[in-house]
Amino acid sequence: MTAQGHGVPQAGRSRAGLDSLTPRQIVAELDRYVIGQKDAKRMVAIALRNRWRRQQLSPDLRDEVTPKNIIMIGPTGVGKTEIARRLAKLAQAPFIKVEASKFTEVGYVGRDVESIIRDLTEQAVSLVKAGHQEQVQQKAEQLGEERLLDLLLPPPAAKPAFGASEGETPSADSQAYESYEATRSKLRLQLREGKLDHRSVELEVKERGIPIGMISNVGGMEELEGGLRDMLGGLFSGKKKKRTMKVPDALKHLTQDEAQKLIDMDEVTREAVTKVEQAGIVFLDEIDKIAGREKFSGPDVSREGVQRDLLPIVEGSTVNTKYGPVRTDHILFIAAGAFHVAKPSDLIPELQGRFPIRVELEPLTKDDFIRILTEPRGALVTQYRALLETEGVAAEFTREGLEEIAATAALVNERTENIGARRLFTIMERVLELVLFEAPDMTDRKVLVDAQYVQHRLQDIVKAEDLSRFIL
Repeated sequence: MTAQGHGVPQAGRSRAGLDSLTPRQIVAELDRYVIGQKDAKRMVAIALRNRWRRQQLSPDLRDEVTPKNIIMIGPTGVGKTEIARRLAKLAQAPFIKVEASKFTEVGYVGRDVESIIRDLTEQAVSLVKAGHQEQVQQKAEQLGEERLLDLLLPPPAAKPAFGASEGETPSADSQAYESYEATRSKLRLQLREGKLDHRSVELEVKERGIPIGMISNVGGMEELEGGLRDMLGGLFSGKKKKRTMKVPDALKHLTQDEAQKLIDMDEVTREAVTKVEQAGIVFLDEIDKIAGREKFSGPDVSREGVQRDLLPIVEGSTVNTKYGPVRTDHILFIAAGAFHVAKPSDLIPELQGRFPIRVELEPLTKDDFIRILTEPRGALVTQYRALLETEGVAAEFTREGLEEIAATAALVNERTENIGARRLFTIMERVLELVLFEAPDMTDRKVLVDAQYVQHRLQDIVKAEDLSRFIL
């Protein structure tokens, strides 16, 4: 089934089409990667399904329905970013994660907020181009193979129509051609069997354009830099130079070259812009860092100014990119922040109104940590088992051992800074540090990670609270 729930051309294919994924199924898919946070998953599932619903409306009503942007409130490491990232992957949609604190008010040194949409458009172009390249890959491989065979066995030069020397007959030409084709067929077979991998060929490659670094980080200069890169890159990209490379590398290069020729970049650009406008997702992290209103004026960059610059992008405006104008009316914005100091009500009223859905994510408990260690695809326990298996070491984690790791993570989060599930990375590394270091030289190829083993590895650090602040 194709993932075309947004009514826009789809470069890739997903497990199930968005037109057939109900909110319940979207939540079930997110459950495979993110533990807990039921409310947040429900909200993003509704937002994604609403996009499909909007496409079913009449054109005049469709333009009136705007996305209901979401603010996720919760401490770090509880799954805010992961939910948004998995949602975008599920939707096969252009997705970008940005930190709100990176942006500055217009007129100050720093990135301007319009660069969010320009970066999102670049992502979409890459996504659509990859899909088109997949479609033409088979033909590109055939054409690349033919070009490589031309280099290995140049075709015979065509004879002039007049002035042929005496004694030559048409049958001699046909015999030479048949001989050439027979040799070429043998070479093709050897190439496919890998018997020519040791040989080298000389081919012409285009020189890369002159690299242009960041001219200035003043707002608006990024667009000028992109234009200069395109212009100067075009001036110098026509130059070619000869390079000698092995047959497999030459085949790969020629295939890529042929694929580029087969792709219609105008169509890719049109499709990518439509994809951004109808299906784009922007994840604005650390939104709480720009919340709050200044009680004084001074040389510092105004946080309220950044909010006011964000407002037209979130409300719906047109941003000029090198691929043409992009409208932001139907892009879904998901903002997130810990809001330890500031509150969502500290945002300017206009911006609050553009994020009507608020969802609070719950801090993770010991039971959540146990599930995070074992349940998701690519869970931490699965990762460490696989890493140690490469050294021939079998690691077995008992239920009691996992409970001890989870309890320690919850305890340290409580005593020190609460960094959510990221604490598990620190503790797992500490528990398995000795095994990971000594694995190549171990005589006993089995490791049992039980409660006693975990306690032994962590006892000194957990007891010394001051030390755990720095190490765990």
